[in-house]
Amino acid sequence: MERYFNPEIECADPSVLKEIQNERLVKTVKRVYENVPYYRAKMEASGITPEDIKSVDDLHKLPFVTKDDLREAYPYGLLAAPLSDCVRIQSTSGTTGKRVIAFYTQNDIDMWDTCCARAIVAAGGTKDDVVQVSYGYGLFTGGPGLNGGSHKLGSLTVPTSSGNTDRQIQLMCDLGSTILCCTPSYAEYLAESINEHGRRDDIKLKAGIFGAEAWSEEMRHDIEQKLGIKAYDIYGLTEICGPGVSFECSAQTGMHINEDNFIAEIINPNTGEVLPEGEKGELVFTCISKEAFPLIRYRTRDICVLKREKCSCGRTLIKMAKPMGRSDDMLIIRGVNVFPSQIETVLLNNGYEANYQIIVDRVNFSDTLEVVVEMTPEIFSDTVKHISAKEKELVAALKNMLGLSAKVTLVAPKTIARSEGKAVRIIDKRKI
Repeated sequence: MERYFNPEIECADPSVLKEIQNERLVKTVKRVYENVPYYRAKMEASGITPEDIKSVDDLHKLPFVTKDDLREAYPYGLLAAPLSDCVRIQSTSGTTGKRVIAFYTQNDIDMWDTCCARAIVAAGGTKDDVVQVSYGYGLFTGGPGLNGGSHKLGSLTVPTSSGNTDRQIQLMCDLGSTILCCTPSYAEYLAESINEHGRRDDIKLKAGIFGAEAWSEEMRHDIEQKLGIKAYDIYGLTEICGPGVSFECSAQTGMHINEDNFIAEIINPNTGEVLPEGEKGELVFTCISKEAFPLIRYRTRDICVLKREKCSCGRTLIKMAKPMGRSDDMLIIRGVNVFPSQIETVLLNNGYEANYQIIVDRVNFSDTLEVVVEMTPEIFSDTVKHISAKEKELVAALKNMLGLSAKVTLVAPKTIARSEGKAVRIIDKRKI
């Protein structure tokens, strides 16, 4: 039987959800216009006033916000509430430039906790579960988000953070953790370590909630098989609130968006045109319940599809497909669009695990693509004398998937450094 954290919202008629969105959008636009000079200037430059926004149907009139705007307005330029009302910040890593800082009032934290509690319940969680949160804590949103959701639900929370894998496994076994929350790459590493230590029969996990990085269906099935669990996807961005913007249910046919807090659109990434439901494009979010840092029409750069369809779980919240890549992180190699998820699919379909790196370079004015792949112990022991043939097999499979040639380098097990947070998949030397 499906469980819900807020059935009056999660299972509401879409017309009721739209009325909630209409009311909250109008109030949010008026508030940011009056309190955030940066927003007011952008709206005035577009010839828009709050009076022009009467419902969700008018959302397309508002200008977009991008990560460049967040960097330009750093640190306080988009703050919509008095600093004295803010109780926390979270932040991106800032590895690609000036970091993004998001501010939260206590009401913002409560809303975020609720969104994450809904995700845990959708994964089968109750107050009787033991939730091990192995996302990083601190400025990164992963740990605090799922930690708050677990508390909100009333589950016993094990705040292990990431790293110290031996301790992770010991606590998992001793405390009988039933739900694991971490990045999918760290889940793979934990599964590998659990099996190496012969502790597979000692764990009581039934579900995992994994996010913060791209992962394929093949990787999902691999984790599920190794840990004996059902693996659920969760989506979020620091800019919007963190994990819990959307979440998978038991149907696992997309992630339900918490529409009472966020309005989603799909646009043509090149023109900004709003696309009809069911078409693939760039995902855009508008925050309608946040007080401190409500972003309006924020371009996520994630490529996906939105669909509102009857779900077997009973939820009426619109679904977003698993992002198919990012319009900004997408690699363009010799004129071909390449997403890491495509490469991962090929590797997993050919018996390899998700331990790999993509190295892009430019030699004699031409882009080169190399995929360094770690062999499993079984493949390594069986094919040491036939590595060249195995590499040729992957070269052919990758060319079939990508439409261009790539060099493949097979390396011994444990050669590629394991990740305890977000995996470093791409090394693009063209930017160095």
